[in-house]
Amino acid sequence: MIEQALEEALAQCRTTRSEFSELLVRLLDYGVICRDESNVETLLYDRFQRCEQLLREWLQPLGVRLQHDSRFRFIRVYPPGSEVPGMPDQEDPHHGGFRARLSQQEVAAILVLRVEYDKCLREGQVDEQGCVALSLEALELGLRNLLKMSLPEKLAERKQLLKKLRQLRLIQFAGEDSEAAAETLLRVRPTIARFVTEATLQQLLNRELGERAEEENEEQERITPDSEDHSLFAETETG
Repeated sequence: MIEQALEEALAQCRTTRSEFSELLVRLLDYGVICRDESNVETLLYDRFQRCEQLLREWLQPLGVRLQHDSRFRFIRVYPPGSEVPGMPDQEDPHHGGFRARLSQQEVAAILVLRVEYDKCLREGQVDEQGCVALSLEALELGLRNLLKMSLPEKLAERKQLLKKLRQLRLIQFAGEDSEAAAETLLRVRPTIARFVTEATLQQLLNRELGERAEEENEEQERITPDSEDHSLFAETETG
């Protein structure tokens, strides 16, 4: 009965079972499909548009939620229990078995990408695809200023970080040999705005403002004399 219903639904979508399976497996494996990433993802995205409702019906019983941005033409799936921008939180608890484990370095880079993206967005430095240009040097500077961190020193680790960010469809960059050079130009996708919630971003910024305020207070205490006798404006004794 289920088999027959699936075949009928696929026929209406003008999609074969193998094509539907390929789309579903790719989406669950990568977690995201961007139409402008490659010819393969262009094909998969166009296929998704024909059978979006059917795909949602298959994912819904698993608690997996799907986000489709038709403006910038990307699809992202979120594991059960995830916080999804623009969607209500799920009430049922989940143990996070589907969730990808990101390293501290990856999380830091993603947060800085979001901050830099918002900055360029406010300044109107966004192209027609909603992407912004960012140098690797600017990413490094952002890591230091916001999180007191830096990019990996080893070239192999730096390349791996960039490949992970590209795999998440958060950035694009050209070339393999120079991809970890300081002058490398990254293209930050609008997907970053959906990947990092406003609440997470605000928490980061609030923490940064708090740390800066503490540093300023410590600096003020260090240069402020304990008594007026040590002030530059203290009266001198007259003989």
